[in-house]
Amino acid sequence: MPALAARAERVSPFIVMDVMNQAAAIERNGGSVVHMEVGQPSAPTPASIRAAAGRALEHGRIGYTQALGTDSLRERIARHYRDAYGAGVAAQRVVVTTGSSGGFILAFLACFQPGARVAITAPGYPAYRNILIALGLEPVAIEVGPETRFALTPELIARAHAQAPLAGVLTMSPANPTGVVMAPDAIAAVAAECRKLGLWYISDEIYHGLTYEAPATTALAADPDAIIVNSFSKYYCMTGWRVGWLVVPERLVRTIERLQQNLSISVPYLSQVAGEAAFEATAECEAIKAGYAANRAFLLKALPEIGLGDFLPVDGAFYIYLDIGRYSNDSMAFCRDVLNHAGVAITPGLDFDESRGARTMRLSFAGSLTECEQAVERIGAWLKRG
Repeated sequence: MPALAARAERVSPFIVMDVMNQAAAIERNGGSVVHMEVGQPSAPTPASIRAAAGRALEHGRIGYTQALGTDSLRERIARHYRDAYGAGVAAQRVVVTTGSSGGFILAFLACFQPGARVAITAPGYPAYRNILIALGLEPVAIEVGPETRFALTPELIARAHAQAPLAGVLTMSPANPTGVVMAPDAIAAVAAECRKLGLWYISDEIYHGLTYEAPATTALAADPDAIIVNSFSKYYCMTGWRVGWLVVPERLVRTIERLQQNLSISVPYLSQVAGEAAFEATAECEAIKAGYAANRAFLLKALPEIGLGDFLPVDGAFYIYLDIGRYSNDSMAFCRDVLNHAGVAITPGLDFDESRGARTMRLSFAGSLTECEQAVERIGAWLKRG
């Protein structure tokens, strides 16, 4: 029997999806589960976005588009950078992708040779690590902590590069799972270090729009050659539409176009129509965001009251990353017990930090305030029972 590809065998499961499956099994058997595991909005896609896709569907012909995306969507994304950030981005530098996931695959393939080392954070989004491994690249997980507000610094990058040369650096702000937003000077410092060392700088900005204290800053403000990854999934409530974008230096455009032509031909046309309409749905999206803000305010007060007060800054996104060390050093078992005995689905920290995640967990507050209240009540009662 032929052997399986070794790099594929090294790809870890996405634990949050396993938790979601376990929760679904409980619900199929008549149990009640409050879902705080999955990082996706519970609100429906805004009506105006769905209406735009519906009108396009009525025309009947849903075909391929250009590999880089429709001209109108690319131009609208470029305009967004002018309007939101004051950044001049040519539409020719915009690549429409199948969500941010498709964007990472294209960027990694275009920028890195097989075996290249790419710095990411721990804790950090697990798909970074697993996509890099699947592509035959080497993720370099750099541990970050409260001393740097859980963000990479030039010093950490330089130290990792000195140990063995890096080819690139990937940051995320607002971050998953921590919710931390990098300050503009912190982003500028990372960008400058990458330029100094000759490294690709990739900035994941998928949670832009979802901040609660100060707006997030695009890495393009510090480095016009930074590679930006973004998506309509989070702020615009479009996870299932699978549409996102890259902003890349001009010298990468043709390379990425060739890759997209062969890997997916093009992003689904209806999703691109919906994405273009999303930029006009700000009022609906801000109303949804106000719900997240209310959830956040409630949880920041209520969680310490039930003994879960050790968490990171919650500047943006819709997550709280908690230390559960006073209760357990086995986050997998802890979250499994919370699900089975309290009926609340939570993601173990091991999904985000292989070395320290055994004592952490992530709560998503992308649902309703009622669900947040139910979750706190259930978890609190379970913790009291011991």
